[in-house]
Amino acid sequence: MKKLSLISLGILASVQFLNAQIISSKKWSDLFSYNNVIAMKEDHGKIVAAAENGIFYYTISTGEITKLSKANGLHEVKISAFDYNPQTKIGLVGYENGSLDVITQNGITYVVDIPIATGYNGSKKINHISITGNKAIISVGYGVSIFDLKKKEFNDSAFFLSGGQYEASNEATILDNKVFSVTNTGLKSHEMNTTFPVYSTWTTEMPGTFTQIDSESVLSFSSASTVYIYNNGTSTPLSQTFGNVQDVVVNANNIVVTDQSRIYTFNTNGNYTGVASFGEDCNTATTVGSKIYGGTIFSGIKDESNNSFKPDGPYYNYAYKINLFGENQLLISTGGREGRFNTPLVNLKNPGFYYFNGMQWIYPSYFIGTTQKFSILDVVANPSNPEEIYFTNYNYTLGGQGIYKMKYNSSKKDFDFTKHYSLSPPQIALRRPVGLTYDDQNNLFTTIAFMENSSIAVAAYDKAADDFVIKDLGVLSNGIQKALYYENLLWVPMPRSNNFLVYDYKKTPANISDDTPYMLSQSNGFPANSNGSISVAFDKSGDAWIGSDTGLRILSNAASAIREPNPSVKPIIIEQNNLGEELFRDSQILQIEVDAGDYKWISVDGGGVYYMSSDGQRTIKHFTKENSPLPTNSITDIKVDRKTGKVYFVSYSGIVTYQGDVADVTSNFGNVLVYPNPVVYSNFKGKVTIKGLAEKTNIRITDTAGNVIHSAVARGGYYEWYLNNQRGARVASGIYFVLMTNEDGSDKATAKIAVVN
Repeated sequence: MKKLSLISLGILASVQFLNAQIISSKKWSDLFSYNNVIAMKEDHGKIVAAAENGIFYYTISTGEITKLSKANGLHEVKISAFDYNPQTKIGLVGYENGSLDVITQNGITYVVDIPIATGYNGSKKINHISITGNKAIISVGYGVSIFDLKKKEFNDSAFFLSGGQYEASNEATILDNKVFSVTNTGLKSHEMNTTFPVYSTWTTEMPGTFTQIDSESVLSFSSASTVYIYNNGTSTPLSQTFGNVQDVVVNANNIVVTDQSRIYTFNTNGNYTGVASFGEDCNTATTVGSKIYGGTIFSGIKDESNNSFKPDGPYYNYAYKINLFGENQLLISTGGREGRFNTPLVNLKNPGFYYFNGMQWIYPSYFIGTTQKFSILDVVANPSNPEEIYFTNYNYTLGGQGIYKMKYNSSKKDFDFTKHYSLSPPQIALRRPVGLTYDDQNNLFTTIAFMENSSIAVAAYDKAADDFVIKDLGVLSNGIQKALYYENLLWVPMPRSNNFLVYDYKKTPANISDDTPYMLSQSNGFPANSNGSISVAFDKSGDAWIGSDTGLRILSNAASAIREPNPSVKPIIIEQNNLGEELFRDSQILQIEVDAGDYKWISVDGGGVYYMSSDGQRTIKHFTKENSPLPTNSITDIKVDRKTGKVYFVSYSGIVTYQGDVADVTSNFGNVLVYPNPVVYSNFKGKVTIKGLAEKTNIRITDTAGNVIHSAVARGGYYEWYLNNQRGARVASGIYFVLMTNEDGSDKATAKIAVVN
């Protein structure tokens, strides 16, 4: 039986940084994929494995799995190299951006100062890491660097520069105080001495194109088809010929060769001892006792009985949009567009969509091994029949684009294909469906880009005809976003023209003859330098928050205003250095989400995510990939579970969640909670959060004598107290009582806070 824990590797006690604040907390968690295992190390009956976005630790005897990611300690995503020393319990993680995480029993240290030669402009990606004792040899695009694991700093580096060109070290290892590196021109070596940095003093042991190397009791390296054992200057090939060697691992008693789906073992003399197959391609493999374990591309760690071991997660990390429905169920699309929301992103993995059924992740077998190309921009469940789902394929392969209907088969835990709606494209690149939207009567609509006359369209699903009825709007735009349903209207951003569409279908979706489109443009107040609107959300006041590629606009009382002769959208003006400044001026607003307290989550392309007050005048939080577990500063989607307050942040680099403080806000109190409590100054110097409040809460905080030392009015379900009294000074040590009433006084709540200065 598999057990899952979020304790990070059993080797994480605290988190340290060289030059950054602590970015993870118990409020964060990841929804990363741990399928693609790129490296493994055995530690006394346990396997430490590195996947694309995290590390996990599998205990063979108990089945326990623990994981470590940016949500609970690591500092980056996109792991490209990893090694671990079972004797010292130190792990070293290398990332595609060239940074490192040093994992010890005392914490995690972030190292960003990878040495780069003057004039080197190539990739900083960490190609490979090999630990020997307290030294690690790191392979990079410029050559190799030695890293001191005790001091957590770089020692010497050798820049493989010849004829004005840098040569990458594919992999490297240390054996008997000597570094061996495999490159595209040969096996190279050098003693770790004073001339180590001088590339002209390195020895080419054997010319050729070599990709893999490892050592323990012996040294072994390989080309794509041949594996060698190196001994005192002599390289002897193994008798076995391989198809495409993916990895060579040398353990104390054997050599393990990963040849795509087949794993071969040899003793340290080079004699063949066995072979295993895992039914799919592997990146790496190792042995524990007499058993072989494979690090697969799609199934985490596998044993010879075809059992899979990994933290549960989506099939891949790549994600674009998310839809929440039912009891904690998720549907995630993986498509995308580039070139001003035009061309479908080319994704060689062809990921399709992911589904979480509330208990586990399900990946449709429909997408495994298919030759059909998919760029799924949206996937939704039918509210009246949640097992029925629809998705849009924006990819313009003739015969493949359109809308697909599928049915979830709970007994098989898979999806069955039902129907493909092609939307009858007359040419290969036309009629590309973008988003899917249900209204309050469970009528389904889709938005369509690139109609025949370079316009956009809205289409409604006709249940009787089992097809979509298309309304070509005749608007020169080509680009369109998913529609948002609000007050019997469809609100549609248009990302390729400085417009915003509001579509009135008169509550007769199958009859398009009486429909009325309303168009907002620059004359209504959109920025003059905008190339299009991208996102929209509605707050509790009925105001539409519209995000463009150059800022934010508000249409007040939107459902009524849109029918007026000249509706006006306005920016939010905030005070900066005693001057008025437009909020998010010239910023591309990727997504806007409103939580249960009317606070706004706003994703800015390249700028992370802002959590704003209900009126947008105050920034409550600003999350970036530098100060939080966000995997990137371009979050493509945000969704809030209003019942729980959990916030989902979606990106092409993976999904993380944040447990917000606002959930299920009503006119009465919920479960009032104060934290931290007690407040000990030596341990915590921030503000105290009171959550579970009514939508509008009158707060009085008193001392034990009944004196009011602080009062406030909280809106949106929570309040943050800076431990200040009426004069603004910090309160003294003691017990304080929080007395609260809702707006009309019909509900009351109390709490107690202990303060220790």
